[in-house]
Amino acid sequence: MVLDPGHNGGNAGRPGVINAPVPAGRGQTKPCNTTGTATGRGYPEHAFTWDVAQRTGALLSAQGVRVVYTRTDDSGVGPCVNERAAIGNRAGADAVVSIHADGSTAAGARGFHVAYSSPPLNAAQGEPSLELARALRSGMAAGGFPVSNYLGSDGLAPRNDLAGLNLSDRPAVLVECGNMRNAVDAALMSTVDGRQRYAAAVASAVISYLAHYAGF
Repeated sequence: MVLDPGHNGGNAGRPGVINAPVPAGRGQTKPCNTTGTATGRGYPEHAFTWDVAQRTGALLSAQGVRVVYTRTDDSGVGPCVNERAAIGNRAGADAVVSIHADGSTAAGARGFHVAYSSPPLNAAQGEPSLELARALRSGMAAGGFPVSNYLGSDGLAPRNDLAGLNLSDRPAVLVECGNMRNAVDAALMSTVDGRQRYAAAVASAVISYLAHYAGF
């Protein structure tokens, strides 16, 4: 499977690169990448996603899953969103999970949601991606994380504007683990134990999906 930790630690220092437009699917273009958000105390999304992805990958590898990452460190630039999708496509991944955290400033906004491509542009973006999204929702909920109270419906968010999902020809989802601008979510994301909990929830969901839908 492919794990895609959102953003990267060097993005802020290379605005010319990350602001350049790239294909985003459905005839759209988007900036190559962004810097991501951060908690009120300055803990950055790129560091959170990198750590959770590494922890998730370790848990999956221990159960025999071959894991590919879209980036190899937290100090580089990019890769661009279209290249992230291409990595999953080239790998022939049974599942692609992009790990993010939201930055909503809406009062009281907290909780996770899982985005998937809708309407689907190919067969993998149809029922396989929806089943992967449902598995992630179940895994996150079982891990004790609250469903988003401000975006999506019952933890699921159909999207037509996310390049990594639009350009994927593999089952793919994007999980916003919580809202970094919410003090409760941010406190959990900022701790090692909290990030291990997120990783355990994602890994459990992936194993469940692979077992039921990919013959693992």
